[in-house]
Amino acid sequence: MGREEHQEAAQGAVRVGVLTISDTRTQDTDTSGQYLMQQLQVDGHVVVEYRIVKDDALEIRSALSAMMKTAQVILSSGGTGITGRDVTIPVVESLLTKPMPGFGELFRMLSYQQVKGAAMLSRAVGGLARNTLIFALPGSQNAAQTAWEGLLRDELSHLVFEMTRQPQPLSGSSVTLPSGSGPLHVLGGFVEETEGAADVLEVEPPKV
Repeated sequence: MGREEHQEAAQGAVRVGVLTISDTRTQDTDTSGQYLMQQLQVDGHVVVEYRIVKDDALEIRSALSAMMKTAQVILSSGGTGITGRDVTIPVVESLLTKPMPGFGELFRMLSYQQVKGAAMLSRAVGGLARNTLIFALPGSQNAAQTAWEGLLRDELSHLVFEMTRQPQPLSGSSVTLPSGSGPLHVLGGFVEETEGAADVLEVEPPKV
C-alpha cells in the first residue's frame, strides 16, 4: 500500500492523552494544553486524559505510564529545553521502544523558519513506547501549533494505523534471528551486531 492508500485506510478517531509539564501552569493558564485539546476535538479525536504535572522526572514518568494504559497517542508539552528543570526528554526517551528521529528533525526545521537559531534549544522528540506513540513538544502555544499544523494533524490517524496494523513486540519477548545471520546482542532494548551472542535473545525495555 502507498501513502495515499494508507491514509485512506486510517480514517477514524484516535484516543489521545494530553500532558502539560510545568511548575507554574494551571488549567486556566495552560494555553498549549488547551490548544491541543481543542484541535484534537475539532478533528474528531477523543481526549482520554488531560493532566498537568511538575517538572519532576518521577511525576512525568508516572503520568506517562498511566496514560499509556488507555491512550494510543500522548502529546506532552514543556520541559524540552536545556535548563536545570527540563527533564522531560530523558524520561520520554527511556520509555521509547522505537524512536522516530524524523519528528524532532522536522519540528526543528519548521521552528527554524520562525525563530531561526533558537530552534536548536528544542529537544522535541517522538516515537513508539510499546503500544503508544509519544510526542514531546516545547511548552509554548506557538510550538504546539507548529507541531500540530505542520506534522501531527494530517498524520495522526495514519501513525496509529501503522502502529496497530501489525502486532508490536512485547517487552521481554524473544527475538529469533534468521539462520546464518550474524551474531547480535541487545543494548538498551535494541538489537545490535556483535560477537559471541546466542541466536535467541531476551529483549528488555530501557530503564531510567
